[in-house]
Amino acid sequence: MLYRLIKADRISSIILYGPPGCGKTSLARVIASTTKNKFVKLNAVSAGVADIKQVVEDAKNLLLNPSGRVILFIDEIHRFNKLQQDALLPYVENGTVILIGATTENPFFSVNKALISRSTVFKLEPLQKEHIIAVIHNALKDTEKGLGGYDLTISEEVIEYLAELSNRRCQGSLKCFRTCCSYHRNECQWRYRNHQRYYVRVHSKKESRL
Repeated sequence: MLYRLIKADRISSIILYGPPGCGKTSLARVIASTTKNKFVKLNAVSAGVADIKQVVEDAKNLLLNPSGRVILFIDEIHRFNKLQQDALLPYVENGTVILIGATTENPFFSVNKALISRSTVFKLEPLQKEHIIAVIHNALKDTEKGLGGYDLTISEEVIEYLAELSNRRCQGSLKCFRTCCSYHRNECQWRYRNHQRYYVRVHSKKESRL
């Protein structure tokens, strides 16, 4: 359902609920790259009512935003207090704001009931080990955003270990591997548990930062 809504650019207000690293922010980035509507991101930790009003005012400027609508992604929306969440309600209700809220807390307890009633709640499950392994393989093949431009020799044991090490978070596994490659440009050697050694050798084909 969510895939079809994003593909058709007919997204409505939604709340993404799930543990850290399950893809809430990544989904927001996908929507930002595919939608024709104005897209704005706020973090509930640092944003306030004034920021919400500014987003709405900018959205109503038909010269800069002909649609008159804005997709507003609010990360950690559960950190908004009642007053801040109430400030969103009239704009979500009249369609000026299409809300995408991301939260690690149960939204039925942490988000305004009026906002919940005007949104669709999607619960995202934690990634499994095989999902993270697939992401690492894709990163190794991607020549533009990944490490496909480098001649890498990496064993499946290392990939599986990275997937376990990440605690079901893609960012953790990718960050660990990229950090190793940037620290040891010519050769990376990792020593792991049970006195076993796994090696990752890197031979750069191009001069660029990882």
